[in-house]
Amino acid sequence: MPETHRKTPANKPAASDPAALDALAEAVESGAGLPEIARAASAALGAGVALIDAKQSVLAVAVGAPSEERELLSNKQGVTTIGLRVAEASVGELRFKPRAGSPEPMVLRMVTTLLALEVERTRAPEEAGEAAVGSFVNSVLDGEITDRRDLIARGKELGIDLDRGAVILTVLVHPLKPAEGDWQARVLTVAGRAARGAVPGSTTALRGDHVAVIAPGDDEDRAIAAAEAVVRTLTETMEGFSVVVGASRVTSDPMELHRADAEALLAANVASPDAEATGRMLSFEDTGAYRLLLPAMSKDPAELERFYSDTIAPLVAYDEQYGTELVTTLETFLANDGSMAATHKQLFTHRHTIRYRLDRIHELTGLDVGSSDGRERLGLGLKAMRVLGVHVPSAPVFEPGAERGRVPRRPGDEINTRRT
Repeated sequence: MPETHRKTPANKPAASDPAALDALAEAVESGAGLPEIARAASAALGAGVALIDAKQSVLAVAVGAPSEERELLSNKQGVTTIGLRVAEASVGELRFKPRAGSPEPMVLRMVTTLLALEVERTRAPEEAGEAAVGSFVNSVLDGEITDRRDLIARGKELGIDLDRGAVILTVLVHPLKPAEGDWQARVLTVAGRAARGAVPGSTTALRGDHVAVIAPGDDEDRAIAAAEAVVRTLTETMEGFSVVVGASRVTSDPMELHRADAEALLAANVASPDAEATGRMLSFEDTGAYRLLLPAMSKDPAELERFYSDTIAPLVAYDEQYGTELVTTLETFLANDGSMAATHKQLFTHRHTIRYRLDRIHELTGLDVGSSDGRERLGLGLKAMRVLGVHVPSAPVFEPGAERGRVPRRPGDEINTRRT
């Protein structure tokens, strides 16, 4: 029987619900991920629950109210804490507070056993240090390992089986407001656990401004389930952040994983949400015409950057300096086939303001949205912007002193900017 560190006051055991136990078993068997499994455990125990790992990091919480979560995480009176163990190893703890009677001892034992096994299953391989795994993942995705047998052997030493290839996931997380602490490390940890819940053996690494996940094997459905689990888990645990995950195609040859990494990054950049979105996932197969730009990005990124600079870059710079929405207006206008009425309706913006913005776009880029050539070049410029991973300004940015900006201020700009 698991060790109980703090007990609740004596209550009559609550009647067990076979359907709730069955739902918990189903969540574990299907690899639904720790947040979903925590919710199922909460229903089975009739209690708010929190799963904590061996390092005292919160893995998942399932409660009915924020006050209940605060009680669990602060371990207040009335909260029961049970150590989760697999064999002789401690893998974490379960904290719960019954809403009615305490759960039946047998039900509690079944639930804690399932939770301990799931927490253990989603942990990174203990024999592989984080630094070693991260270094290996980056070497694979950078194409630095040139011998297939060496790559597979080194992976297996770290608990990563790439013999049948893998799917690459790119995880982009952007703070919607100023964020404190090492939140990137938290993204790395949470994304890794969520991916391993769906595809055991998945590994992660920080790569610049994003997290890369290698989901081993050739099962595309499981890989997509892993991507969805990462989006769901990060959205639930990273409040105040936007979350995007891009998924590559299945790559059966591990020597081609660096190309799969480019596919996943492209999908994530294309799906990059605005400030109103909470999270989304996009597969490379669903990127449409953007796929045509991937070879340009791989073979001659400088040319793609030049095309972006000649088209959309002045609009991004203007939006950043003056807090306007030229890029958003252009995207919406083109997505609505040049319909002023549809653009006005979607943006909740006056037609005269939209017309002014389109005129300013013409002034800044030299391209007229009223001509087919202008619309085509601007549309390709927007696609190049997404492929390059340029983040569109989503909130006003006002800089004191226009002379320090990147766009020259001209007479009348103060008035015109307020009109946008």
